[in-house]
Amino acid sequence: MPGADTGTRALVVLCAAVVVHDRAAGRVVMVRRGPEVGFAPGLWDLPVGKTERGESVSAAAVRELWEETGIRVAEEDLRLAHVVHGARAPKGPDGFVTVVFTAGRWEGEPVNREPTKHDRVEWVPVGAIPGEVVFSTDRILAACAERDPAAVSLHGWG
Repeated sequence: MPGADTGTRALVVLCAAVVVHDRAAGRVVMVRRGPEVGFAPGLWDLPVGKTERGESVSAAAVRELWEETGIRVAEEDLRLAHVVHGARAPKGPDGFVTVVFTAGRWEGEPVNREPTKHDRVEWVPVGAIPGEVVFSTDRILAACAERDPAAVSLHGWG
């Protein structure tokens, strides 16, 4: 019966990511995941992380960006860019949802504030996005560069 409580709950991991896009210079902030991390070691990614209990996805985006890169953005400056829905996740048996925001205003320069998690944090030219990226990061960045409307990427759904 629709809406009935069956006693089971989905365990979907909710994540937030930010594309810090310097349009004037044609570059974005990216991180390269370190060799010892449990998920996607050595691949380039956006600054991204899981929401904490009681935290909005936009607050998580602001927090994760600061924790990983030292860049500060205001929640009100975030714009929805993309949603990624994965059928499987290392810590979420029912998959994950990542809400990707763009930020055209920020304070600070990227630094690697989590060296146990990343081995590089840097500005990357939009025209030279590395080929070794997590999921659809390259397509998300291309869409953001072209100012395409928000979209959805599905991973592992068949």
